[in-house]
Amino acid sequence: MPARVEPCLALLASKPPEGPAWGYEVKWDGYRVAVHVELGGKVRILTRGGHDWTARFPTIAKAVRELGPGMMILDGEAVILDEQGRSDFNLLVASLGGRGGTKVSSDTVLYAFDLLYLDGHDISMLSLEERRVLLDPLLSNASGAIRLSEMFETDGASLFLSAAELGLEGIVAKRLDAPYRPGRGGDWRKIKCVQADTFVVIGYEPSTSSTDAIGSLMLAARKGDDLLYVGNVGTGFSDAVARRLRKELDAIATKRPIIRVKAKSAVYVEPIIAAEIEYRAWTGDGKLRHASFKGVREATDEITIYEVKD
Repeated sequence: MPARVEPCLALLASKPPEGPAWGYEVKWDGYRVAVHVELGGKVRILTRGGHDWTARFPTIAKAVRELGPGMMILDGEAVILDEQGRSDFNLLVASLGGRGGTKVSSDTVLYAFDLLYLDGHDISMLSLEERRVLLDPLLSNASGAIRLSEMFETDGASLFLSAAELGLEGIVAKRLDAPYRPGRGGDWRKIKCVQADTFVVIGYEPSTSSTDAIGSLMLAARKGDDLLYVGNVGTGFSDAVARRLRKELDAIATKRPIIRVKAKSAVYVEPIIAAEIEYRAWTGDGKLRHASFKGVREATDEITIYEVKD
């Protein structure tokens, strides 16, 4: 069994590809993980960046052990569900103690959507359709902290509309005849109901109603080798999160900003924290429109900062 498998990543698309060659799944909003069940029943839960988070997801590890004997590598997403059954990244981050936190999350659920290795056999070169034939029976009776991410063989446009109506983040389209290939090769496509990307935090403006909280975060995207200011986000965080962010950002404050913004009360920070931001569109002058904070991204999740094209 390989010690680690580089993940297959979804390429962003504006609309679902159609045709019998494609299957569709819900896009889960959490941490991508690979679950290794090794000889003797040892379980390892690895993040996208290869960090071992087995101890932080004990309920997932326990649920995987209860699947029974067998060696396997499952690919999936660790999530926390809200009251409507939707994955909520903010809840997941909070359960792990925020950025750099070390808490154990007992509310996390694994939605498994692929099987790469089974009982001594590397099956990653089989087609997705064949891999799902092997995966689905393994999880047919699974419940609780491990669940099967259902594959829908329907038209993508209808599923996308349903996902939008239910308030989901989006869907993922996957080629049924494709082997498991690492990277963003186009075999998997993600179509988002609401745009969400990762930006660098370059500073904050203090809250006008609380002396120990932020009022908004100042954000930047990549542009070549530089960073480009793309606006502020002032919604999406609770009072507790706003206070926690203020404490974390004050610890990395700097008098030499990477980008200077026209804001009298701006506090600049070292550009080492990345935030996941949901937004509706871009303004004509290149700023985020209707932005909302979703959470701080962990470095262990192999962050990809949004890049502005010329």
